[in-house]
Amino acid sequence: MPPLPRTASARPDAATGPSPGVLAVVLGLLFGLAGTSTSGLTVALPQLAGELGISTANAAWVISIYAVALAVSTPLQGRIADAVGVRGPLCTGIALLAAGAIGSALAPNIAVLLTARVVQGIGAAAIPVLATTLISARYEGHARAAALGRLAGTGAVLSALGPLVGGAVEGLGGWRWAIALPAVGLLAVPHLWRVARIPGDGARIDLLGALAVAVAATGLVLAIQSPSAGLGAAFAGVALIVVGAPAVVLRVRSRPEGFLPRSVVTNPVVVRSALAAAAVPASWFALLLGIPIALAARDWTPLTIGLLMVPAAAVGLFSPRLATTLLDRLGPRRTLLVACPTTAVGLILAAVGAWYDVTPLLLVAVVLNTVAFGIGQPAMTAAVSGAVPAERRGGALGVATLAFLTGAGIGAAVVGGLAAPLGIGTAVAVLVLLPILGIALLLGGNRTEHPT
Repeated sequence: MPPLPRTASARPDAATGPSPGVLAVVLGLLFGLAGTSTSGLTVALPQLAGELGISTANAAWVISIYAVALAVSTPLQGRIADAVGVRGPLCTGIALLAAGAIGSALAPNIAVLLTARVVQGIGAAAIPVLATTLISARYEGHARAAALGRLAGTGAVLSALGPLVGGAVEGLGGWRWAIALPAVGLLAVPHLWRVARIPGDGARIDLLGALAVAVAATGLVLAIQSPSAGLGAAFAGVALIVVGAPAVVLRVRSRPEGFLPRSVVTNPVVVRSALAAAAVPASWFALLLGIPIALAARDWTPLTIGLLMVPAAAVGLFSPRLATTLLDRLGPRRTLLVACPTTAVGLILAAVGAWYDVTPLLLVAVVLNTVAFGIGQPAMTAAVSGAVPAERRGGALGVATLAFLTGAGIGAAVVGGLAAPLGIGTAVAVLVLLPILGIALLLGGNRTEHPT
């Protein structure tokens, strides 16, 4: 990402541009639209599977492949912005998000649909990292914390409403209308073109490093989802990991300023914060995928499944204020230590609710994970932003967001891979290990390393 100067004089439009709240809401709505690419579609997966002649488990690839493309492309979008600035990549990303959504809606078969979803994920990847970079570049202190909280909260609320909107749209026009929803993001392009003038520094783009990360991440998701996808996926996943993981290590060593900057991936605060925070989207995506599948098996309609998610969206309205309060009082590290246990409790309740057919527990689980998402993402961003020099902040945020969104792909893959052989409850229960690991990472670090 471009250098983000700390001085007010280096950011002349911070005072004359939009207020932090306005900009955060616009970017949060885009973040939410990217989220509805998953949440709005999950309630319609059975209908999608039936129309395309595939199993619901295999239809989960529509979620997983989007999450992987989103995760791997996020730091790449950041490195492109290093070279040319924020405005072009952000607006181009929104255009690709819309194009992928429209292509998905018109897809005649699963192959075309998955290809369009990759395009959609590549475009959506520009939003989270460039949104946080734009806010971090324009604002400081409490204004930045408040804007980051509003960004995450707005995105979480809209994503949580995705099942309701998707269910309603599916009832009116089918799953194709639901998957086309993110195309409305094009309406934000003229506004962002005016306010996102953060210049680049001409940095070179490490495409080989990006390819190595993409190979390794894709292999991981293939291996996780192989219980339902078959032995072919398992072998392909292991092969990609064997090739990709060493390639990533070698690339970091040979190109310390490349796709994964060595100074960033060896920074203990960045690593611990990003890995701990990754448990939050993993759990959130898992529930957004798993609960609709479980309820559809009980003959719930897409609309009624969406209505179940409304309380979570209502609670999410308060997430920005909660995130800001926690960051001000506890600091990023302790805020993450709130998000991880909240996530674990939500997963446990979801597993019990799925095992014993207790729908209220599923509702509470979604609410808790929405709260965790609303505070976890800004806490991770604040921790990473405060742990590196200003000129490294963009790259650090890109790497952290890569880990964060890879968690989303893992969560979707676990449900897609284990739901069929083991059941939704067991698949969700397996994911409890992730927030427990996150807590251990945060407690195991040197507390003086973390910004407060």
